Amino acid sequence: MLLELFPYLSALLIEEVERQPDKIMLRARVRAMTAVCRCGESSARVHGRYVRRLRDVAAGGLGVVIELSIRRFRCENAACPAVTFAEQITGLTTPHSRYTPLLRGVLAQVGLALAGRAGVRLATLIGITVGKDTLLRLVRALPEPHAGDVEVLGVADFAFRKGRQYGTLLIDMATHRPLHLYDGRDGEDLAAWLRGHPEVKVICRDRSSGYGEGARIGAPQAEQVADRYHLWANLGQAVEKSVNAHRSRLAQPPSEPADTRDAREEQPEVVQPPVELRIVTRLREQHAAAHELWEQGMSKAAIGRKLGLHQATVRKLVDAHSADDVVAKSLQRAHTVDPYVGHLHRRWNEGVRNAAQLYREIQDLGYPGGELAVQRHLRRYRTGRGHAPAAGPKPPSVRKVTSWIMTHPEHLRDEDASNLHRLRERDPELDRLTLHVRKFAVMMTGRHGDRLESWIAGTEQDTLAPLASFARNLRRDLDAVRNGLSLHYSSGAVEGNVNRLKMLKRQMYGRAGLDLLRKRVLLAR
Repeated sequence: MLLELFPYLSALLIEEVERQPDKIMLRARVRAMTAVCRCGESSARVHGRYVRRLRDVAAGGLGVVIELSIRRFRCENAACPAVTFAEQITGLTTPHSRYTPLLRGVLAQVGLALAGRAGVRLATLIGITVGKDTLLRLVRALPEPHAGDVEVLGVADFAFRKGRQYGTLLIDMATHRPLHLYDGRDGEDLAAWLRGHPEVKVICRDRSSGYGEGARIGAPQAEQVADRYHLWANLGQAVEKSVNAHRSRLAQPPSEPADTRDAREEQPEVVQPPVELRIVTRLREQHAAAHELWEQGMSKAAIGRKLGLHQATVRKLVDAHSADDVVAKSLQRAHTVDPYVGHLHRRWNEGVRNAAQLYREIQDLGYPGGELAVQRHLRRYRTGRGHAPAAGPKPPSVRKVTSWIMTHPEHLRDEDASNLHRLRERDPELDRLTLHVRKFAVMMTGRHGDRLESWIAGTEQDTLAPLASFARNLRRDLDAVRNGLSLHYSSGAVEGNVNRLKMLKRQMYGRAGLDLLRKRVLLAR
C-alpha cells in the first residue's frame, strides 16, 4: 500500500528514522548501483557523494525531512556536454529543488488558495514551515492552462484602482472557467485574442464601445450579446435622474382637519421655523458664485481654482439649474429623529421643554437613537421660547422612489405600492415613467427583443429627457441589445468571476503584480 502511495520508497534504503520535537528525520540512500544521465547513457562510475536534504509533506502534524545520500556519476558518453551528473529518484527529487514534488504541489495549491501570509499560517498549522515569498514564487512558476476551443465567450472589465486603472477578464461561458486576464480594456487587445480563436460564435459583454468594436474586428462571425444586468442598471440611473428632476413634487400635500386649524389659531404667534443646515447654506452660496463666474465666461477649471473646489463639484454646480437641485440630497438625508418629530413638536408646544423627558417618551415609542440627537433637534426652538412648527410628512427620497419604480409590482410592500400609486396620481410624468420601466421589464424578462425599437421610439417622443437619452444610447448598440433581450445567454458567470477576482485582489492587499493575480484567477478553482 505504501509503495502505491510513495513509489520512490522502493528505490531507497532507509538507514535511520529519528523523531525530533518538530520534525521526523529520515536518512536514506539509493539502492541502484547505476544511474542514467540526461543524455540517456547509463553509468556506474561514481565521481563523488554529498548529502541532500529534502522536505516532504507532514506526517502526524510533524514535518518530514529526508537526508538523502546522493552519488555523482561520471558520464561515459563522449558526446555528452555533461562530464558528471547527480542521480535523480523519480517522484522524490527534481534538480535544484529542496522540496519533494508532492510537497511542492501542496504548497502551490496553498499559495493559490490563500496567497502569502494566510498561506504561511495554514502551512504552519499542518506542520510545514515555509515563507510567504516561497509560496508566491511557487504560484508564479505554475504553467497557465491552455484555453482550448471556446464557442461562447464572456468579457468583463474590473478595476485595479477604480477610476484610474482597469483590466479585462475573459470567461468560457460553457464551463464558467477564466481563460485570460490582461491589463487595460481596449478593444485592440480583445480583437488580438479573438483572432487566435476563430471558433467563437457568441460574445457576452457589457455595453462598452471598446469591447464592441474589438469583438466586431476580431470575430466578425460572432453574435454580440449585451448584458441584461448592465442594461437594467443603466435604466435605473436614467430613472433616478428623472425622479430627481421631479423632486419638488414628491412631498404629499398636507391635509389639515378642522380641529388642527382651530388648535393652530390658539397657538402663540411666535413660531420658530427650522434653521437651515450649514451645509445647505454653503451649497447655495457656492451655486450662486459658480453661476456668476460661469456667466462671466470663465471655464469650469478656472472657477474651481478661484473658488477652491474640485472640478467635479464645479461641474455639478454649473449643470444644476437651481440651488434646490444641489441641496436636495442634503435636505432628504434621513435622521433617526425624523419619525418622532411630530410627537416632539406637539409636546414642546404643550410646554414640555425638558429634552431628557422627551427623549424617554419617544424611547418608549421605539426611538433607537441617543439623547444627544434629541437635544440637537430641540436646540433651535429654545431661543425666544418659540413654538415648534407642525411637522408635515417628509417626502420620500429620490432613491426610495426609484426603487419603488424599479421593483416588480407584486414584490412591493403594500405601503410602498400605495405611496407609488399616490405619486403617479399626482404627477402624470412619473406615471408615464413607471409605465416605460414596466414595459422594458416585461420585454427583458419575457425575451421580447422584437419590441425594442417600438419601446425606443415611444420613449424618445416623451418629455422625460434622461430616459430619452438612455433610449437613444441603445440605438448605438442596437443589435447587441436586441440579442441580449432575445437570447438566453447571460453574463451572470462573468460577473460572478469578477466578484471572485475582487476577493483575490483584496486578499493580496494590492502588493502583488498582474502576473500573480493572473495565476490565481486562472488556476485557483
